[in-house]
Amino acid sequence: MFRKTTLALLAGASSLIAVPHHAMAIDAVSPAEPTVIYANQGAPQPPMRTAYVQPQRSSMGGGFIEFLFGDAPSSQGYSPQMYQQQPGYYGNRLPPMDPQQQMIRQQEEAAGDPAQRPFDTRYEKQLVDYHGKEGVGTIVVDTPNKFLYLVQGDGRAMRYGIGVGRPGFTWAGVKTISAKKEWPAWTPPPEMLARRPDLPRHMEGGPENPLGARAMYLGSSLYRIHGSNEPWTIGTNVSSGCIRMRNEDVIDLYGRVNVGAKVVVM
Repeated sequence: MFRKTTLALLAGASSLIAVPHHAMAIDAVSPAEPTVIYANQGAPQPPMRTAYVQPQRSSMGGGFIEFLFGDAPSSQGYSPQMYQQQPGYYGNRLPPMDPQQQMIRQQEEAAGDPAQRPFDTRYEKQLVDYHGKEGVGTIVVDTPNKFLYLVQGDGRAMRYGIGVGRPGFTWAGVKTISAKKEWPAWTPPPEMLARRPDLPRHMEGGPENPLGARAMYLGSSLYRIHGSNEPWTIGTNVSSGCIRMRNEDVIDLYGRVNVGAKVVVM
């Protein structure tokens, strides 16, 4: 009885046999344009493309016959695909800096570190016209304009850039050079030590000495015309009353003047 029923079912199902067809792919999401991700943005979730594949059907006609004699349904019909994430536009580097911004940054860094400030060429040593009343060999210190003149005669003077006293430490008067020393030692006076107890009590002469390569002492005062190992301070109000020059300039002046020379400070 069972054999007859099966044959009848097979005969009835023959008219339901479908022509086999191939797998079909359906895009769940339309393709999008490639995403550009900038360095300062988080990576967005990439769009996902999903393909559903309809399995190859057998020649059994499907339905109850295939249920009886076919294989179990396959779990391999889902095949996800993803777009590859595009790299950051500049990778792990920042975008190139605009030349003007780079110049501003360099200026800010120089301003933060005084030693990086360039020497102002206005204070270069040079021969200039002089129409004052002082005689040849006189040193004239123009405190407000930060210049020192050595009168040459014939309406000319050698001019040097200088650093002068901070506010409250400037002075004016007439002195004479009472002594000259090469690579002078430095002993800060008690008045300075009272203001700056961190200073050394004595320092031998040399390239690191604040008095620089040469010093010319002004009368019996504590003031000097001296060199400096901080050329970026020339043209500023920086000292405790001394007149400071670049080392190369103070060496030049030192060789041109003698003890007893007149010094006029304005």
